[in-house]
Amino acid sequence: MDISYESWLLRAKALRHPTGHHIDGREEAGGGGSFAVVSPRDGRELTRVADAGEAEVDLAVAAARRAFDQGPWPRLAPGERGRALFRLADLIEERREDLALTLSLEMGKPISDAYGIELRALVNTFRYYAGLADKLTDEAPHTAPDALALVTREPAGVVGAVVPWNFPLTLAGWKVAPALAAGCTVVLKPSELSPLTALLLGRLGTEAGLPDGVLNVVAGDGPTAGRALGLHPGVDVLAFTGSTAVGRHFLHYAADSNLKRVWLELGGKSPNIVLPDAPDLEQAAATAAWGIFFNQGEMCTAPSRLLVHSSVADRVVDAVVARAEALRVGDPLDPATEMGALAGEGHLGKVLEHIAAGQEQGARLRTGGVRVHEETGGSYLAPTVFDAVAHDSRLAREEIFGPVLSVFTFDTIDEAVRLANDTEYGLAAGLWTANLSTAHQVSRRLRAGTVWVNCYEEGDLTVPFGGMKQSGNGRDKSAHALEKYTELKTTWVQL
Repeated sequence: MDISYESWLLRAKALRHPTGHHIDGREEAGGGGSFAVVSPRDGRELTRVADAGEAEVDLAVAAARRAFDQGPWPRLAPGERGRALFRLADLIEERREDLALTLSLEMGKPISDAYGIELRALVNTFRYYAGLADKLTDEAPHTAPDALALVTREPAGVVGAVVPWNFPLTLAGWKVAPALAAGCTVVLKPSELSPLTALLLGRLGTEAGLPDGVLNVVAGDGPTAGRALGLHPGVDVLAFTGSTAVGRHFLHYAADSNLKRVWLELGGKSPNIVLPDAPDLEQAAATAAWGIFFNQGEMCTAPSRLLVHSSVADRVVDAVVARAEALRVGDPLDPATEMGALAGEGHLGKVLEHIAAGQEQGARLRTGGVRVHEETGGSYLAPTVFDAVAHDSRLAREEIFGPVLSVFTFDTIDEAVRLANDTEYGLAAGLWTANLSTAHQVSRRLRAGTVWVNCYEEGDLTVPFGGMKQSGNGRDKSAHALEKYTELKTTWVQL
């Protein structure tokens, strides 16, 4: 990407946003009202989008149901589905700049990250599952000579996918791409804070040749549209990424309706452990700072708890604080910006409440903790670091979902593991050590779905992603994600 700040500003003024749902291959205004999509970069309204109620969700599910029960998509040769997904990936690549710009405007993500990280991830996701579409294999177990047993994988049906605002395209891709590759049809509901990129994705799907009803997108809030999707008897699988509290609602919705399968990727309070034998303490500190401030700290995997051995704590924490204070916070449309705006005024207020609570509970504020660039109308916060944090405080226990780091010290590996696991969450963890045995032994003891050793947030689509404990169930990414969207059928033939 080689586009100047001025050019992005001009393109933003000329950009036209979608305003209707995408249902059955066409734009649907719906019969309800609309809601404003406000940009957190300056507090201004970008557009108004149709607001889905039960009627619109019914329309979308009915379209997906027809496409699954009567349409060609589940019955296509898997290679044909793969070719359609490759076409969609190519279209996303062609529209990458406009999608990145829309994402930056609606969510506050720096344009460099929107274009270079999130859009790259979306394209790669669709290409990965396009290539996997014809790689699923069935089984023929050995039986007695007078019988033949077949174990086949079949598409699970209509998938409801509900995704949050922090990575609206990446997380939509992690659900939509494997579901489509498996032969399912989808109703996607993005967050009401970031519906525009998802609505564009639905339109690109139709443009790429997906049959009508295969990919539908409805815009609306969780208590109305999300609830309607969770309760709908026409939905066979519900895949959700978001908070643990909302995840509980979807389990209730399933129990109160058709017992649909519910797959949950929920919150995190991830520990990042730095041992004194870390191969590079400066790199460990730099990565700790990058990890908590990347995407404005609005990540379920954010390493929000830094656990540092007491012998190196001062050196590591001072380096983290220095990096926090040097970080460039500003307009997301400026390619030089390193940290953009938080998702909106409501979310900024919640993060500031956590900061105030931390100070009241005795934590020491090392840097940040205040709103910045308020004159722009945007929702900006200075990168924030606390140390001397009490283990039973809100800073230590609750997912803040913002650029707020809590630092703890320990003296032994056993203490570090105990502190790391002392949380209701189990999504991710980091570990810094030069000792191979320590790396393996501690990684096995950490109750987390992903453990990064001497790095953080690394990996690719070949490895699964998901959590333990109250961080959810099931896995996104990798071939394992296809398991969520397929059913196993046994056929026993007596010869």
